Amino acid sequence: MSRPEYEAPPEIYYGDAEAKKYTNNSRNQAIQSQMTERALELLNLPPGKPAFLLDIGCGSGLSGEILDDEGHVWVGVDIAPSMLEVALEREVEGDLFLHDIGQGFGFRPGSFDGAISISVLQWLCNADTTSPTSSPYARLTRFFTTLHASLTNSSRAVFQFYPHSDDQIRMIMGVAQKAGFQGGLVVDYPNSRKAKKYFLCLFVGNGGSSSGAAKIQVPEGLQGDGDAIEESRAVKYESSRRTSKSDLRGSKGKKRKNLKDRDWILRKKELYRQRGKDGVPRDSKFTGRRRKPEF
Repeated sequence: MSRPEYEAPPEIYYGDAEAKKYTNNSRNQAIQSQMTERALELLNLPPGKPAFLLDIGCGSGLSGEILDDEGHVWVGVDIAPSMLEVALEREVEGDLFLHDIGQGFGFRPGSFDGAISISVLQWLCNADTTSPTSSPYARLTRFFTTLHASLTNSSRAVFQFYPHSDDQIRMIMGVAQKAGFQGGLVVDYPNSRKAKKYFLCLFVGNGGSSSGAAKIQVPEGLQGDGDAIEESRAVKYESSRRTSKSDLRGSKGKKRKNLKDRDWILRKKELYRQRGKDGVPRDSKFTGRRRKPEF
């Protein structure tokens, strides 16, 4: 089976049909959830404190939903318009940017407390044109250099990716280190064919380490029977999805009204205004107030 990044550029591969198919696939949802939770664990953020995070290659917002659940504020960038359209339809909380990460970022220095990326980094290792500025090395250099500047000191960036070869890993890590990052590769379940996952864990400064050591210790990968753990997580995710769906139904199986409070409505309206959506109703004392039944 050919890898997606070899078939077409991401903005073409993830067209309207593929974007919706990918997002609605329960297996993709479970995998995205698991890998995002693991990326957050490797970020080593201060517990109980919301962070401002960059979701690189956010797609339709599957990873962003996990960031929301953890109480973080996030900004997502993606090159596929169809993926971002699906994200808008799903009303994700994060701000979204249509952007080619291979051109680098234009954020102010020190904007973000951390960054995550799920299944994206390998796309930068393919050249779509013969121009020297479009080579994988040039794109990776712009990407890592500007990302390093966008992060606060003592922050981390965690990338889950699917490397094609050891040479590709060495190229990616070499460019990242040249851009100023420290860190290394974390491999979960290295002896499993199905559950084996690669995470590039990069540090800015001391990466939030309390030891203050010059060389930061890269986190250890997970060990054990990865296949059994992956299967258990998939079953648990499916069970939670069924439970959440049943919660939306009343005692007689009828769908219950999904009532939203005033704060939720005000937050959504403000989000729509920031995105330039037309026709957003004005706020008033009646916003979010339940109407009396008509007789």
